[in-house]
Formats: sequence, structure tokens, C-alpha cells
Amino acid sequence: MSRRHRSIKRPTLPDLKYQDNMVGKFINIIMKEGKKSVAEKIIYKSFILIKTSLKEDPLKVFKLALDKVRPLVELKSRRVGGANYQVPVEVSEERGFVLAFRWIKNAAKNRQEKQMYIRVANEIIDAFQERGEAVKKKETTHKMAEANKAFAHYLW
Repeated sequence: MSRRHRSIKRPTLPDLKYQDNMVGKFINIIMKEGKKSVAEKIIYKSFILIKTSLKEDPLKVFKLALDKVRPLVELKSRRVGGANYQVPVEVSEERGFVLAFRWIKNAAKNRQEKQMYIRVANEIIDAFQERGEAVKKKETTHKMAEANKAFAHYLW
């Protein structure tokens, strides 16, 4: 990181089909080796699968699933007097969504289905119904933050 000035945060473009910034950002996170068209196909096919299985608007389901996965606190390691402490820190909204995207992507990767769009769709559906691996990750993070609340005064 440069010490002279902060880097300029570039805005992400909305996706072409839904004109939504969150979907565009999720496409960028799913994207691998610069293959954006492949990532778009994965997301759009998974949205079609969500629509057929839940009979609801896939964009609404996606946003509600993100809200259910988004953490409110995270743990940061602080070194104090030769010991490392896991200090709970509140998460900004933007950082929370980034963590939610990453957790959904990793949970989808670890699923057993054959194709990625099926994995992503099923993970979003599970998150929407509050039972997926990404939701468990959020709950684990919150439990650890609650357990380490005593070290909150080390935050600076």
C-alpha cells in the first residue's frame, strides 16, 4: 500500500441483464482468469435455476441471501505484548458484502454438484433459507467474535 495517498476506488459497472451493481460485483468475484463471459453465463444460468425452483424473483432472492450471509463483525489479529489476540471489529457494509460474496463463492466451489451454475444456485437458495455453508461461516464468525469480546479494548 502506498504511503503517499490512498488508491482511488473504481466503481464496478452493473451487469447487462439486471442492471444491478451487486450482480456485477458478484460476476467479477466468480470470474476466473479474466473470463467474464463465462462468469456471466454461470450467474445468469443460476438465476434461471433459482427462478424455476423457488418461483420467485431471482434478484430478490439473491439480495436477501446476501443479507443473510453478510457478517456484522469480523476478527482481526492484534499483537500485544508478545501475544496475539483475535479482536472483534465491526464490519462496514461494503466489506460485509465482499465477505458474503467470497463465502458464497467458496461454499459453492466446495459443493458436490457437477456444474458451477448449479452449485451457485443451490448455495444462494440455501443461504436464502438460512442453512448453507456460507451462513454457517457467518454464524461461526459471530460466535468467535462474541467469545473474544473481552479483547475488544485492544482495538486501536
